[in-house]
Amino acid sequence: MRKGKDAILRLLDKGEPVPYRQMLKALNVSRHERGRLDDMLDYLVETGEIAKLPGRIYTVAGAGDTLRGKLSTHRDGYGFVMPVDGGEDLFVPARYLSEYMNGDIVEAQVVSTRRDGKREGRISALVQRGVTEIVGRFEAVGKAGRVIPDDPKLGRDLFVTPGPSGGASKAKDGQIVLAQITSYPSGARPLEGRIVEVLGEANDPEVEALTVIKKYELPHVFDEKVMAEAENQPQEVTEEARQGRVDLRDRLTVTIDGETARDFDDAVSVAREGDKIRLWVSIADVSHYVAEGSRLDTEAYLRGTSVYFPDRCIPMLPEQLSNGICSLNPQVERLTMTAEMLFDSAGARVDQKFYTSVIKSAARLTYTTVKKILVDQDAEAIEANRHLVADLKVMEELSLRLNAVRAGRGSIDFDLPEPQIILDLQGETTAIVRAERNLAHRIIEEFMLAANEAVAHFLESTPVPSLYRVHENPDPVKLQDLSEFVFGFGYTLAVLDEKVNPAALQKLLAEVAGKPEERLINEVLLRCMKQARYSAENLGHFGLAASSYTHFTSPIRRYPDLVVHRILKRVLSGKMKGVDKDRLEARLPETALHTSKRERVAMEAEREMVDLKKMQFMRDKIGEEYDGYITGVAPFGLFVELVDLFVEGMVPVATLPQDYYVHLEKSHALVGERSRAMYRIADKIRVKVAAVNEPRKQVEFALVGTLEKRPIEPIADVRNAYQRIPIKGKRPKSRRR
Repeated sequence: MRKGKDAILRLLDKGEPVPYRQMLKALNVSRHERGRLDDMLDYLVETGEIAKLPGRIYTVAGAGDTLRGKLSTHRDGYGFVMPVDGGEDLFVPARYLSEYMNGDIVEAQVVSTRRDGKREGRISALVQRGVTEIVGRFEAVGKAGRVIPDDPKLGRDLFVTPGPSGGASKAKDGQIVLAQITSYPSGARPLEGRIVEVLGEANDPEVEALTVIKKYELPHVFDEKVMAEAENQPQEVTEEARQGRVDLRDRLTVTIDGETARDFDDAVSVAREGDKIRLWVSIADVSHYVAEGSRLDTEAYLRGTSVYFPDRCIPMLPEQLSNGICSLNPQVERLTMTAEMLFDSAGARVDQKFYTSVIKSAARLTYTTVKKILVDQDAEAIEANRHLVADLKVMEELSLRLNAVRAGRGSIDFDLPEPQIILDLQGETTAIVRAERNLAHRIIEEFMLAANEAVAHFLESTPVPSLYRVHENPDPVKLQDLSEFVFGFGYTLAVLDEKVNPAALQKLLAEVAGKPEERLINEVLLRCMKQARYSAENLGHFGLAASSYTHFTSPIRRYPDLVVHRILKRVLSGKMKGVDKDRLEARLPETALHTSKRERVAMEAEREMVDLKKMQFMRDKIGEEYDGYITGVAPFGLFVELVDLFVEGMVPVATLPQDYYVHLEKSHALVGERSRAMYRIADKIRVKVAAVNEPRKQVEFALVGTLEKRPIEPIADVRNAYQRIPIKGKRPKSRRR
């Protein structure tokens, strides 16, 4: 047998991929020699010298798929390259990431693809470093020190050199610092850097917020020139500004927001016309005050969105605008852009028009007040708002019509509970409660959806280049897995040409409503969904079952809405000429990409801040028991969310009852090989708070017991998994025996 490394490489160097059976023949491999060939092939694939394609076909390295993407590393060292052009992530083992860091933009080579489509690869080139600064806790080591990163994904400490160049003398042991990277890891050389700023003491709420701000590079201070532009804006509507606008000051218009809201983007008004209802949605005309290309505009584009923490807001625009002249405060005149729509008795939009306007909000209502009037029939609230009650009832009727129309076309509503963090004056978490979502929330939600959709249809039919809010069809692989998953419960989900109609998913949700498996199927369905984003191309909105959708209703806090306002204004004024169209068409793709990225960064920062507050809330809960739901399953443990507190933590697999646990990815379950005990997503269990791991920002639970017993199904999935686990007589070390 000629099965050595050189013989294999010579065979593959001919340029054509070689199937395994053809390789056996070409290398004259006997039956008892196949094991040695397999070992050599595995070694060459492992080292990246050759690539393994689906169907057990081998080729030279570089001949397989290559991609460019962002590296996302796990705290345990391994990582995934997320392709910039979309598609399935590429897994990279930890031992090949010693010189790379979370966030790096890299080029990678696919070296193997499993039968289920999962790919493994190796990084072939570094394109751009993703991290240049690190926020973390400083530990003094003699005259030098190290910075332990706040982000566990970075997976390594930063070493600070002694002396003025390293800045170690700036910080005290235990303080939170910002360090600039001066040398990246290479071979035996560690990550090195210098301290550029001391943020303060750990556990100080101000320092915690600043840590997240620095970590996600959130612009949070407006420079003097931006502030000067904001302060030069008038704080009252001038007579000149009213010219050419539709006067809606005498129309009964109200804002409905949360109790703590300070910037009011939208105001609404209704009128009954026979069996039809006319709706006015008036949105703050931010574009009147923020000129395109101005310093205010440049700063707003840079930020992309406002960021909301439990105790503060990092606004997209200075407060002189966001809480002042642009905010639709009660009893003062404000400039607005109005979408006026007429809906028939069935809730269909039969007429629409858009124009610049001036309004005077009659009242600043809260969701709680509206609920008291419409749902609770609270006599005191009704008396205090008697002049508004009739219109509020019309709003309720219209919102129900609009909701019925959306439901009829297949719009998917995930009415999932969200946590609300209650803080004391010192910024400490005192409670975590379920955020209420009542009829008043749904009224405003339906009106904003209607306005956004109407504007999108108008701009598309004009037609002009515009920004759209798009939500694409779920991932085909995950969709097929979902179809197989629900079939095990007796439900069917038709997947045609790797796509599904949103109405089919809505029907599935209706069928499982109230059933024991409802939460389970809802959780799995959510994992199939792609993330909504901005696009210069109208791809439709899958979740809303809308052929055309945009964001128009929040220009104070979202830059894409400001862009749409400007486009709409130019169309209405007849100033959208060929040159403008060409300029827009060239610029909008970059605007869509940038604002989508800023939205994701803001969401990650907001989530981290909420998780931090939750973790701190659990510090004094060690040893206490709670009921919870399994929200995620991984080979290393179970993710559990507590029923009453909305706090998520993890039950490490090593703490589960003694067994060897098999991770069933498609069934979202861990199954004990000996005991056949199953822990599956959405199962209700009892846990005890075991520890609060602050460096990892993780609450650790210990399993007390299961509250809901489920049969193991599908049995075939378990059996197949068991057959796959033993590899050359060994089992993975990462799972508890």
